[in-house]
Amino acid sequence: QVQLVESGGGLVQPGGSLRLSCAASGAIFRINVMGWYRQAPGKERELVAIITAGGSVHYGNFVKGRFTISRDNAKNTVWLQMNSLEPEDTAVYSCHMKGPYDYWGQGTQVTVSS
Repeated sequence: QVQLVESGGGLVQPGGSLRLSCAASGAIFRINVMGWYRQAPGKERELVAIITAGGSVHYGNFVKGRFTISRDNAKNTVWLQMNSLEPEDTAVYSCHMKGPYDYWGQGTQVTVSS
């Protein structure tokens, strides 16, 4: 059984940084795209960032150079480095991996508040 285990969320002040991690456990193969999505209360889920197996990346428009996504294909792990966080970044961040099947993490809360 495949599970995506996320870590790194928490409470941070505006302007601060957090690093999210997501590691896949279990038998998981041929993962092409890894990514992060987020959902704030009362809002739809939106793309934060994705990265392909070849290293191509795409970010949501709101990122504006503040976040960096990276991955380790051998370890089936993806990270999201978030800098210059704003209160509007408060949301549940979920990891996603796409191969022959779709896999989702349970989500980790990120709260940006003073």
